[in-house]
Amino acid sequence: MSRRNDDRRRDIDTDVLVIGCGVAGATTALEASKNGLDVVVITKNANPEESNTYYAQGGIVSLGSDDQPELLAEDIITAGDGINNPEAVELLAKESKPLVERILVRELRIPFSRSSPEGLDYAQEGGHSRRRVLHVKDTTGRTIQERFLRALKGRKALTLLSGHSAVDLLTVPHHSRNAIASYRPPRCIGAYVLENETGKVRTIFARATVLATGGCAALFLNSSNPRGAIGAGYAMAYRAAARIINMEYLQFHPTALFHRDEGGFLISEAVRGEGARLKTREGRTFMQKYSDKKDLAPRDEVSRAIYEEMIESDSDYVLLDLASYAKTDIKKRFPNIYRTCLRAGIDITSQPIPVVPAAHYCCGGVWTDLWGRTSLDGLYSVGETACTGVHGANRLASTSLLEGLVWGTRAARAIVESLPSVPLYRPSEIHPWYYPRNEEDIDPALINQDWLSIRSTLWNYAGIIRTRKRLERAKADLEYLHHRIEKFYREVRMDENVVALRQGIQVALLITQAALSNPVSRGAHFLKS
Repeated sequence: MSRRNDDRRRDIDTDVLVIGCGVAGATTALEASKNGLDVVVITKNANPEESNTYYAQGGIVSLGSDDQPELLAEDIITAGDGINNPEAVELLAKESKPLVERILVRELRIPFSRSSPEGLDYAQEGGHSRRRVLHVKDTTGRTIQERFLRALKGRKALTLLSGHSAVDLLTVPHHSRNAIASYRPPRCIGAYVLENETGKVRTIFARATVLATGGCAALFLNSSNPRGAIGAGYAMAYRAAARIINMEYLQFHPTALFHRDEGGFLISEAVRGEGARLKTREGRTFMQKYSDKKDLAPRDEVSRAIYEEMIESDSDYVLLDLASYAKTDIKKRFPNIYRTCLRAGIDITSQPIPVVPAAHYCCGGVWTDLWGRTSLDGLYSVGETACTGVHGANRLASTSLLEGLVWGTRAARAIVESLPSVPLYRPSEIHPWYYPRNEEDIDPALINQDWLSIRSTLWNYAGIIRTRKRLERAKADLEYLHHRIEKFYREVRMDENVVALRQGIQVALLITQAALSNPVSRGAHFLKS
């Protein structure tokens, strides 16, 4: 027996629905709104600032004075182990400087750090052959997110709904009342969305739907991401039969702070760009053993090197020594890192920082073309939710904010151009939201234990270094858990935590199945026999 949500006043009709409001979603929403479209942006967090963008410390790639798009493209492909989409890489490299200048510098007035009153300061990061990373000290993402939100809130035709969790994409013919619709091509026409506070589900009809939900690194036990980064967009796209690719390429950031109270706090790659060296707990440098680029090697190489050193020495962490090698004023260049470490009892101006690798970025995701269009009509994907092919098997540092900016802009342009030909669907043509009548309360102990199982399984069996036996064990354990969570989802009342758990277990399986299907070690996917 089911109950129906008959409150039709809760339905929303809009031109564009954007799910997520980090740099990619915010760019899409802002550009679409500026072109006269009605836009609804939803975010599951009560505070719309909460996103991966907000926590991005290092910066955003542009082009320095001695730089060329071809050099940036070469570095991206080298870091991606050669399996990048060359057209996407060329596009990103060519559009980087003009878009950063137009949107971030002139329109949003991001106060990027300067090396002089006349010139911007370009930082050096691992894998880059030039100093080309623009930054706002070490809080670049926070500043960009705050400025974007300010701009979104100033748009009259744009509605921002915080505290709303997307449950599933709305598609035809799957959700259509009309049996004849089965003969038409599949299309996304919006989403079912949960109001977290009330537990009510509303239907949002949209002529274009954009997934911008971020990545999934919080599915791992050690992660640099906020807890909400559980890959909801991947799960919803998968259930809607959109194409998902490259999910095995889960990048680990080599240097997250190792501390009981501040665990997961990212120590930016720019710290090594300013001279910091990795050392064992005994004070011995080691990156020269693993790469000609030493401490500025790509992230996958550095993460594996740290992992190997930890195993060899039976240590829980290694040390990152900036104090002995700094090329800059540490407090001025890294004020947020300095304050956070000092709160943890570590003075980075005189002491090395204990660090450990942490799950950081998904290089795969929902397949898109060069305009953010997915394999499902009406559905677009941008930012970390998308797989444009830019990153290949491993992301080059500080390219993620830029990718969100570039594809957010392009997706908005594609939507504006295509919208006049998009058919309209009336609520009467679509099945309203149905949900089991059960109102059973949710036991948080069950949810917490399921999350611990997911995160421990992925970390131990599908982490930095994988084996086929570990992956097979992960698949078996996660499939059993998936069955149990689906049953749990249907037995208890609608709740944002249960919805998130259902999304998370689906994505954990996607990662594991992709890793099992790929026998070739490459980039962030490393198999040890």
